[in-house]
Amino acid sequence: MAAQAPTSELSQLSVEDAGAKPKPDATTAGNGNLNHESDDSEDEAEGTTAAATGDAKKKKKRKPKKKKKKPTQQSDPPRVLISQLFPEKKYPKGEEVEYVNENAYRTTSEEKRHLDNLNSEFLNDYRHAAEAHRQARQWAQKNIKPGQTLTEIANGIEDSVRALVGHPGLEEGDAHIAGMGFPTGLSINHCAAHYTPNAGNKMVLQQDDVMKIDIGVHVNGKIVDSAFTMAFNPRYDPLLEAVKAATNAGIKEAGIDARLGEIGGIIQEVMESYEVELNGTAFPVKCIRNLNGHTILPYNIHGTKSVPIVKSNDQTKMEEGDVFAIETFGSTGNGYVHEEGEVSHYAKRADAPKTDLRLSSAKSLLNVINKNFGTLPFCRRYLDRLGQDKYLLGLNNLVSNGIVESYPPLVDKKGSYTAQYEHTILIRPTVKEVISRGEDY
Repeated sequence: MAAQAPTSELSQLSVEDAGAKPKPDATTAGNGNLNHESDDSEDEAEGTTAAATGDAKKKKKRKPKKKKKKPTQQSDPPRVLISQLFPEKKYPKGEEVEYVNENAYRTTSEEKRHLDNLNSEFLNDYRHAAEAHRQARQWAQKNIKPGQTLTEIANGIEDSVRALVGHPGLEEGDAHIAGMGFPTGLSINHCAAHYTPNAGNKMVLQQDDVMKIDIGVHVNGKIVDSAFTMAFNPRYDPLLEAVKAATNAGIKEAGIDARLGEIGGIIQEVMESYEVELNGTAFPVKCIRNLNGHTILPYNIHGTKSVPIVKSNDQTKMEEGDVFAIETFGSTGNGYVHEEGEVSHYAKRADAPKTDLRLSSAKSLLNVINKNFGTLPFCRRYLDRLGQDKYLLGLNNLVSNGIVESYPPLVDKKGSYTAQYEHTILIRPTVKEVISRGEDY
């Protein structure tokens, strides 16, 4: 989920989800006649036959029931729990990258390994969320096609995420345990970020669209934030390649003691070495300079540090224990976004003031937000599926009181095209782990 650069910092930047029971009398013989031995023999024979038949029936009924085999592969769409696919609850690692130079010792340091082991629960939650992210997005990549509505696409992804982590989010507090880390971003063309369909949205994906798909998955508040871009016309391939390469360059540079401003410079250098030809005109790919990467905190998608995607004088360093979303945005337009359009994304502020709310609908809605999302971002569709209605007045009141933050869509100039790629990385004591890395990107 994109983080906007504070306006005050822009001046420092370069432009660069049963048979019947056996009868008890089945083995009983016919009535015997004590005065006729032959009758007795016949009766005994009949009794023996009946008993044998009854025994056969009993043996047939005792046939053990077949035990249902636990799933060993994912369904289509994804509905098998990640925890069932990994019954020992040891989830796949991301891409581990050893530190270099003065931090190279960390890979073999016993002290640093001990610190890593202390974080085993933290790592397992993150890897659980990352595997759910990979499986949901790879299903999406195979199934998203022009002609689908954005609502259909968003619901398909989010239903998959919730099924994979085993938390549908309909019971009070369930979404706070695991599920969506934030609403699925489906931002098209000149819209770079923070767009997801509200109820009644009829927008349809077109053959010539460039769509950013930004998915957040959390387990116990450990949020994996990772995004990719889909285009169905190969003429946009250079734009996607530029942004993917820039993101990977930023990830490569990231690590303990890396300076954020320098990372931004490397991202910019890679991004702006590309151009895109559209209708006979060459467009340089520009970094969207007021969008940043960011740290991620438990239940809080935007932490206190920002990673610029253009060169700046920011001397802030990455530190051991940090979790970063390294994301880059490229554009054929101005390389600068502004807020425009109907709001869909919201989040309760971590530093929300204690305000005496006079509007009853605002009080009621705040209670729903606290119990189901806390500080996790949510959208109107999430309130709809919880059975909330006529909540807009209350929601706007929470925004105006500074309790809830609204995140309008972020757009470049009309007619331009934007792309995004993003990964979550863990700055562990021993290695850097690109937790969301997959075979797809």
